[in-house]
Amino acid sequence: MENQYIIKGGTPLNGEVTIGGAKNAALGILAAAIMADETVVIDNLPNVRDINVLLTAIESIGATVKRIGPHVVSINGSTINDMTIDYDSIRKIRASYYLLGALLGKYKKAQVALPGGCEIGSRPIDLHLKGFRALGATVSIEHGMINTSADELVGNHIFLDTVSVGATINIMLAACMAEGKTVIENAAKEPHIVDVANFLNSMGANIKGAGTDKIRMTGVTSLHASEYSIIPDQIEAGTFMFA
Repeated sequence: MENQYIIKGGTPLNGEVTIGGAKNAALGILAAAIMADETVVIDNLPNVRDINVLLTAIESIGATVKRIGPHVVSINGSTINDMTIDYDSIRKIRASYYLLGALLGKYKKAQVALPGGCEIGSRPIDLHLKGFRALGATVSIEHGMINTSADELVGNHIFLDTVSVGATINIMLAACMAEGKTVIENAAKEPHIVDVANFLNSMGANIKGAGTDKIRMTGVTSLHASEYSIIPDQIEAGTFMFA
């Protein structure tokens, strides 16, 4: 028998609740944090499995991760000494692909297992790879691993054939330290796109237009320390509104 929730209504609800941080924004922000040369402090972090798996993967490549509180973490990516994220580290989450963009953008090299064990074609990971190639990276897929590298990344005009939150964030990560200007057209416009862009800007990136279908970026040479609070989760807020 399947687990069920049996809800008996009719009782008025009142009081106050605190809305947790948006998981989809947090995953992109955690990946972006490893690109800074200094310590980044992130607040309002949701305490869910995907977040904990990603933090473990970030630690596995040498980044310094410290839990300051149940919803606060500090990350310092200057200690990273490995560009490979294996399948065992991230097999349970799709958003592991954000580490591709972050490592490629910062170190010009990344090797990450196919997200969630999915096969190419079953999810629009091809849009991510198209963006990386447009910036000058070489990309190959061998034995379930995505390999990407570049001597240098150079800004470009990138049109996404399909609107994709993941591809929009990943290309922002890869392009924020690329030489010159990058335009992402037909970009996703969700609130967590804006939050990731705002976080990158708080570290010194130059990103404009997040939240519209055209994002414009000018590459910077480095990213610095920041203290940032993740936006509340709009789905959780909506759920309480309907209660």
